[in-house]
Amino acid sequence: MNWTGFWTIFFLAIVKFSFSTIPGPHLGMTFFQTSLAAFAGGATCALVSYFASDLILLFLKKRTARKQQQMLANNKTPPKKKSFTRMNRFIIRIKMKFGQVGICFYAPFFLSIPIGSLVIAKFYGNRWETFPLILLGLAVNASLTSILVYFVFN
Repeated sequence: MNWTGFWTIFFLAIVKFSFSTIPGPHLGMTFFQTSLAAFAGGATCALVSYFASDLILLFLKKRTARKQQQMLANNKTPPKKKSFTRMNRFIIRIKMKFGQVGICFYAPFFLSIPIGSLVIAKFYGNRWETFPLILLGLAVNASLTSILVYFVFN
């Protein structure tokens, strides 16, 4: 097994999952090795970011409150938070159209895995089947992108 290629795809999947399988054929890896490396990297990142999401969201909330207090202390008005951004509309559209399964499959793929896991944990964090659905979605997406790379574009 090509360990350099495995770790390259593993860490690339942590950074950007949707493009992680592209260097697989050029690194001399098989289809299965590429899919496994991409899935392992994505699953590791999803595991950390999903189960640490409560701490991350709490930290972001405290940081925002601290910045607003600093602005008020300096006699400045804090900016209003935008509620209807393009990304928020996209996420809500996926949530309404596809539900929990759709957002668990597509949010980590189209967003990044950490951001997708935070969004999923915020919407569906209290359900036990959420994290297994994320793992299933990562496995399916890793296989599909590997199929595209190895059999369609190669």
